[in-house]
Amino acid sequence: MLRLVRGIRRFSSGLSVHRETPYNNLDTPFDFTEENYNEIRHVLTKYPSQYKKSAVIPLLYIAQKQCDNWIPLSAMNKIAKILEITEMDVYEVASFYSMFNRTPVGKYHLQVCGTTPCMVRGAREIIEAIEEECGIHLGQTSRDGLFTLSEVECLGACVNAPMMQVNNEKVYEDLTPDSIKDVLQKFRNGEEVKVGPQNSRKNSEGVLGRSTLKSIPEPPALRDFAKAKEEYEKLLKAREEDLKKQAAAKK
Repeated sequence: MLRLVRGIRRFSSGLSVHRETPYNNLDTPFDFTEENYNEIRHVLTKYPSQYKKSAVIPLLYIAQKQCDNWIPLSAMNKIAKILEITEMDVYEVASFYSMFNRTPVGKYHLQVCGTTPCMVRGAREIIEAIEEECGIHLGQTSRDGLFTLSEVECLGACVNAPMMQVNNEKVYEDLTPDSIKDVLQKFRNGEEVKVGPQNSRKNSEGVLGRSTLKSIPEPPALRDFAKAKEEYEKLLKAREEDLKKQAAAKK
């Protein structure tokens, strides 16, 4: 069983090493679609040619999206060839960040934040509710292939804790054991689930509602840079003329 003793936190549900499988090995066929090659070419224009290695994370995202939310070994090797770096350079990035899945996951990858604010607000109870509802533990995928459960580090929605991210994209906040079960049932039914707070909260407002910035402030006046440049050039020209006059007076 993958779950550890209660009270000991797992910071990543995946292994840091590769395990050969019939569906994920050096001979597994992979190539980017033409659409994704166009996207890769666009990404590479953002980096100097000698720093293509900097594009490894964007390319991993593209590969993961193409492969239904996971990255096979052959995809990482393809990225290494495109970026002209070693395969290990790609492996070490893909194995370090928890948002990259190196084994297949369910249709809905449930990434529950377990950092302090969410933990204090009931993240453990949310995880337990998911485990009960889906019949899985951390790092496991449900038998129907719908859900994979992971605990992750802070996802930046502390004010609406506890929260969960799904497939690295949509976030669901202000969760309770009851509301998370309702969210999971809607996923099963193929229904659209409202992102953000799962209670009556609007965005991240407090219990008193909006208490500041009740109206949209007037934006500051835009500076006329063309005029400023013209004035600066006039000033430089005037200074040059003064220097010439001073030099002529000394002769």
